[in-house]
Amino acid sequence: MFMNEENRELDKLRQSLDLVDRRLQKMAADMERSHIADYVNLLNRPFSLLWRNLLAGTARGVGIAIGFTFFAATILYVLRILGALNLPIIGDYIADIVRIVQIQLEGKAY
Repeated sequence: MFMNEENRELDKLRQSLDLVDRRLQKMAADMERSHIADYVNLLNRPFSLLWRNLLAGTARGVGIAIGFTFFAATILYVLRILGALNLPIIGDYIADIVRIVQIQLEGKAY
């Protein structure tokens, strides 16, 4: 009778340990998927983190500069087309804007 109770307790303990093992395995797999080890390694090497952030910031800045240049060129192109239409009030206003921008691009004082 004592052995039966002990066996039942051992079975319950094994089931509990199996459940804990499965949960730990799931947590380990989730942590591997989230690349937390890579993140911790990156935090432990501050120069690597600074280098990556410097490269990311430089790439972001170059992208913004290229995008703004393309946007400004497109706006100037549209303004020139509108200025060529000789619309009464809008044409003079647009011509002044284009002239000011061209003077600024050439480096002359306005």
